[in-house]
Amino acid sequence: MSFHTVTEVMTVKPARRRRRGSRFGWILSALTWLVALLIVFPFVWMVITAVKSEVDAVTYPPKLFFEPTLDQFRIAFENNFLPFFQNSITASVVSVLLVIVLALPAAYSLSIRPIRRWKDVLFFLLSTRMLPIAGAIIPIYLIANQLGLLDQIVLLVIMYTAMNLPLAVWLIRSFMVEIPKEVLEAARVDGANFYQELYRVVLPMVAPGLAATALLCFIFSWNEFFLARSLTSVQAQTVPLYLVGFISTQGLFLAKLSAASLLATLPVVLAGLLAQKQLVRGLSLGAIK
Repeated sequence: MSFHTVTEVMTVKPARRRRRGSRFGWILSALTWLVALLIVFPFVWMVITAVKSEVDAVTYPPKLFFEPTLDQFRIAFENNFLPFFQNSITASVVSVLLVIVLALPAAYSLSIRPIRRWKDVLFFLLSTRMLPIAGAIIPIYLIANQLGLLDQIVLLVIMYTAMNLPLAVWLIRSFMVEIPKEVLEAARVDGANFYQELYRVVLPMVAPGLAATALLCFIFSWNEFFLARSLTSVQAQTVPLYLVGFISTQGLFLAKLSAASLLATLPVVLAGLLAQKQLVRGLSLGAIK
């Protein structure tokens, strides 16, 4: 085999590899777009149904061309949507703030300055998530009844805080473990005490992780249904309970339910958009060193 033949063979192989890589990239991109469209499609269909009339919403096959209307949103507000919305906002936001305030020092003591038997503490926190809430709802109900907390926002705040605290401690601890020890040692050499080290050094470095944790806790609290259904009746009912009201013996009001569901998802969507950069940084914190 001559020198020119070997050179041609060596030139052709990389070209074939590039073409195969390009084809694989196109296939992967197409599959990614397909999966993304499948995930987004239910939300898009909910938006379309929300601007339909009730007759157009139940028509089969579905109408793609119709006269849009905002009557369903007006009906949602006329049916006292705002009190349910305010209850959900209050319970979710206050519980998330309490979770972050309590989980931050707990995660610090389990990562940067580990306490004795810290692994047992982590396992205990994880075990609290394994208990089905249905198995504990009766004693919770009886205790809340004795304390006069039934149908109160305070009770939901306490329950949502207890529900999300173990998850927050685990997540924030995983972010704190990735903090370089040299930075903490330098702060201690400069004379930083516990609170200065925690709030001036650790907190800014794990801020993206805190944003990701807060958003996840907010979503779990906002979507929670079982506790709100079991522990509230009139005054403290939340948005998920409001949505169930559109499913009655008279039928399923699909357009009204879609409009109310769209209003209910807006806080989560807006929170995700506002915290998008922090969320991506938080979820990828420590993935690349």
